[in-house]
Amino acid sequence: MCPLRIVVDRLDDWQPYYPSEDLIGAEDFLAQDHRHRDADDRDRTTHVINLSSDLDYLGSGYYVSLLAQARGQRVLPTVETLNELSRKALIDLRLDTLAPLLGDLARQGSLAGDNLTLRVLFGECREPALARLARKLFERLPCPLLEARLVRRHDLWRLARLRPIRLRDLAAEEQDLFAKALNRHSRKVWRTPKARRRYRFDLAILVDPNEALPPSNRSALKAFIRAGRRLGIDVSLITRRDAGRLAEFDGLFIRETTALDHHTYRLARQAEHEGLVVIDAPRDILRCTNKVYLHALLRARGVPAPEGALLQRRDRRPLAERIAGLSFPLVLKVPDGSFSRGVVKVESPAQLEREAARLFDASALLLLQEWLPTDYDWRIGVLDGRVLFASRYYMARGHWQIYDHSGPKVKSGGFTTHDPTEVPADVLKAALKATRLIGDGFYGVDLKQAGGRVVVIEVNDNPNVDAGVEDAVLGRTLYEQIMGVFLARMEARIREGA
Repeated sequence: MCPLRIVVDRLDDWQPYYPSEDLIGAEDFLAQDHRHRDADDRDRTTHVINLSSDLDYLGSGYYVSLLAQARGQRVLPTVETLNELSRKALIDLRLDTLAPLLGDLARQGSLAGDNLTLRVLFGECREPALARLARKLFERLPCPLLEARLVRRHDLWRLARLRPIRLRDLAAEEQDLFAKALNRHSRKVWRTPKARRRYRFDLAILVDPNEALPPSNRSALKAFIRAGRRLGIDVSLITRRDAGRLAEFDGLFIRETTALDHHTYRLARQAEHEGLVVIDAPRDILRCTNKVYLHALLRARGVPAPEGALLQRRDRRPLAERIAGLSFPLVLKVPDGSFSRGVVKVESPAQLEREAARLFDASALLLLQEWLPTDYDWRIGVLDGRVLFASRYYMARGHWQIYDHSGPKVKSGGFTTHDPTEVPADVLKAALKATRLIGDGFYGVDLKQAGGRVVVIEVNDNPNVDAGVEDAVLGRTLYEQIMGVFLARMEARIREGA
């Protein structure tokens, strides 16, 4: 577990709460002299919860966050958050997406009168109807103690003020909520030393328990947890609601289907900003989730890929001119589809016109590619520039794709998993060449072998690792290799900060 420091103005401010050895006064914290030769791994991975009151620019509380970051410690709130809280324009920019939520709360009758004051303690509040709003405020501007003032003007609610509040100003009933919220936010606070297992690092795995087609099934998630702990990494499952806890961890492993306009991308960016090791990194999500980008990248760098063309919503040229050189049937794709969704096989110009008109509602660009019928696709799993696994995913019965969404239930084809030494050399070469264009993250490269051709269909930033499928050859070694990359990168972060 990472060490924890709870910084308060005066130790007496903590009198209403359970005693903690992690407590320290602001003056004592600022007086600490962290020299390079005295620092060890635990010093540099300390998590600081700054409950100081003077958080204005260059105030003592501001310096607590500033020095914590300078020492390589992870602190809540960060200096960046404090700077944003001090400027109304920046607050408005970070919270401009809350208008629909405020509208929903008003229609539900959760916002009464013409003004309302809401206190947010580690993302929680006393008003159950406003819990979602409290969580959103904390996710956007992670500060332990916040007070929001909402006003209604012309039947529209808006945020008039958002400011930090002092620990000693909490009312008795708010003190109970604060203690519980802090307990949930940082489970390390209330454990006695004997109850703490000693792990060098903490890793969060982001999941969505309600996702129909998650990247890892439950057995695989359990295998990741066991593998991490064998290597000295305490692995915890989190959901999007735990965004405010990211600073507690050393790494984030996203096991939820990613997208750009989505909380997975926002959490990846937040975690990277906090200094965590992140897989999938925001750059990988940006580059892999858009098929238009991949199509252009692979063509520009000479990676074998299907022939294709980009269709623009406002392009009025005749269809035959726009698809010159391509012959039907063709495959039409929206840029950010996943699991075979948003992919349509078109047999004629008339069908292409109809399907393109429908899909243009969601995207200004569409990708049109040649159709390459095969019994299966190769999926090559690559991490840190090395091949981890190789699987064949077979087409769903009676369908031309791996996933068949045409019925009430999604159907999928079978699979086989192979030792990478059994995979044709051209397949591995193309897969590795494609991933080198993206980065050094964790990728699943989909390829087709059609006749004498090997082509890259797409590079996935969030490849499946399911127990019984991708681990069929390596078993638990697969999970240990993935956790081993996290371990090596977290250790490298410490050395870089030394």
